[in-house]
Amino acid sequence: MSAHLSSSRVNLSILRESARRELLECLDKCIGTKAVIWDDSLTGPFGLIAEYALLKDHDVTRMFPLTFGKLQQTNVQNIIFIVQPKLALMEIVADNVRKEETAPGPKKEFHMFFVPRKTLLCERKLQELGVYGTFKTVDEYSLEMFPFDSDLLSMELEGSFRECCIHEDYTSLYNAAKSLMTLQALYGVIPYIHGKGQWAKHVCDMMLRMRRELGGSEPQIVPQIDSLLLLDRTVDLLTPLATQLTYEGLIDEIFGIKNTVVQLPMEKFSSADVHGGASAMVPEPKKFILNSLEELYADIRDRNFNAVGQVLSRKAKAISAQFEERHGAKTVGEIKQFVSKLPHIQAAKESLANHTSIAELVKEVTDTDEFIEALHTQQEFMNGLETDKIHPFIEDCIAKQEPLTKVLRLLCLQCVANNGFKQKNLEYYKREILQTYGFQHTLTLSNLEKAGLLKVQTNRTYGAIRKGLRLIIEDVSEQSPTDVSYVYSGYAPVLVRLAQFLARPGQGWRTIEEVMDLLPGPKIEVSQEIPTGLKKKRGSVSSLQSEEDKKIMLVYFLGGVTYAEIAALRFLSHQEDSSTEYIIATTKIINGDTWLDSVSETIPTIPIADLRR
Repeated sequence: MSAHLSSSRVNLSILRESARRELLECLDKCIGTKAVIWDDSLTGPFGLIAEYALLKDHDVTRMFPLTFGKLQQTNVQNIIFIVQPKLALMEIVADNVRKEETAPGPKKEFHMFFVPRKTLLCERKLQELGVYGTFKTVDEYSLEMFPFDSDLLSMELEGSFRECCIHEDYTSLYNAAKSLMTLQALYGVIPYIHGKGQWAKHVCDMMLRMRRELGGSEPQIVPQIDSLLLLDRTVDLLTPLATQLTYEGLIDEIFGIKNTVVQLPMEKFSSADVHGGASAMVPEPKKFILNSLEELYADIRDRNFNAVGQVLSRKAKAISAQFEERHGAKTVGEIKQFVSKLPHIQAAKESLANHTSIAELVKEVTDTDEFIEALHTQQEFMNGLETDKIHPFIEDCIAKQEPLTKVLRLLCLQCVANNGFKQKNLEYYKREILQTYGFQHTLTLSNLEKAGLLKVQTNRTYGAIRKGLRLIIEDVSEQSPTDVSYVYSGYAPVLVRLAQFLARPGQGWRTIEEVMDLLPGPKIEVSQEIPTGLKKKRGSVSSLQSEEDKKIMLVYFLGGVTYAEIAALRFLSHQEDSSTEYIIATTKIINGDTWLDSVSETIPTIPIADLRR
């Protein structure tokens, strides 16, 4: 189902259909029955592009995850590996091929498709491992971006921030530039490009060079996207560390949303007779697909969690009133009309029951003292309070051996809000962590320092940025918000504020030039030449902005974006006085835990017994 992708002015189902066609072309190169071996990190994102039924129509009879060892016995003519270009995966592929080659039975043909592109290093690795010549096909499937919703695209590159920030490997930025070229081929050249940050400049420069290399041979399409805003995660390191307080953001924080799917405890959604069963087996988690195809979820996902209860209550009353209509149906026509509505009412009732249960699961966590104390500490730091000394709550968390990610998240938030620690405070925190959690976390602390999340104090600019961009809003309304700061109950994400200022007609960033200079990285303002015949014609200006007259801005987050930031941009799009509608693209959808996990690196520990040998 892709109806939810085509509900905005820029129809993202076109991107999905293009990706499906290319995938099927790759499969059809392999004549006969097929078994597909998937790189595990691709199975979720590919589910957004093509379902198994479609692959089955193209002779795919079996699908397996890529793991070491012998492949499961299968009577197919072709074995197709679909993997990311990572050297470690080549070892697994080679192991699979060798074991399959020596297995009894008819010989099979091997094919390899790299996503999004093949690399010379991986091809050489396969040659070194002695299996490169075994493959009949070694090609690439150039899919850089997956459509999540009508206004949301993600590359789902797990390590993009780590690779760019710590290893200075800018492959993901090259892939981001390629993804923009794909979007321009489908939706027209984007006339105006703005950006902030060093990575944003890299992507812009690469994209412009790629366009020059086309030499005017690009498709002639009227631009559907008016401007591109490239935003570098390193410009705002603080926001991902804060706990998201929207419904969707909290689901991601607590349970983790992967490729629009969340897995939740089955017992919360099971009927009473299931609990009374004789089986003592732990039930499989229940999976929910979370996107705008579900009417209720589309309504509540971007709301502050404190406002969700009221919406669910109103919805319950409305559904109850709809059911009561059956008593008023007297004539055959009225009964027939009610019956026609029944499937929709039943679906709405089931959706309400599910989200009521999900909200209860979330509330069980948000009502705990641990959650409330951590949130209070975070909000102190974001307000610039208690940031320049050793914080007792962080000390308590370390003493209680709370999860290391929780400790590091608070520590990095304090550090970023203070523009760094005094040397003695930084050393104290590092010593406490290593002595409590183990010296195997030395590399993690080193990586956090390389990323600028832990550092010695420099110029204290956060206070000026906070005031200049109005990041802190007192007494924000969570029920009926008038400002984007509702997504963090009083804190406005920096990068969303930049998008908001840029969209102001006739003003842009000129009104915040001093703040822009305080933020790291260069500022980008570039125009792309559009042939006169392809320029978009706009209606006359009137006092009320029609939806069709709104400009469309693609906001591209390099290094990751949170669901709370996505919610804030959607909030801006839906404002009556808004002149801009936003589409969001990113290298990865993140939260504070997954973001810090991506830069964590532990040194393997060797048991003492092994050292004595």
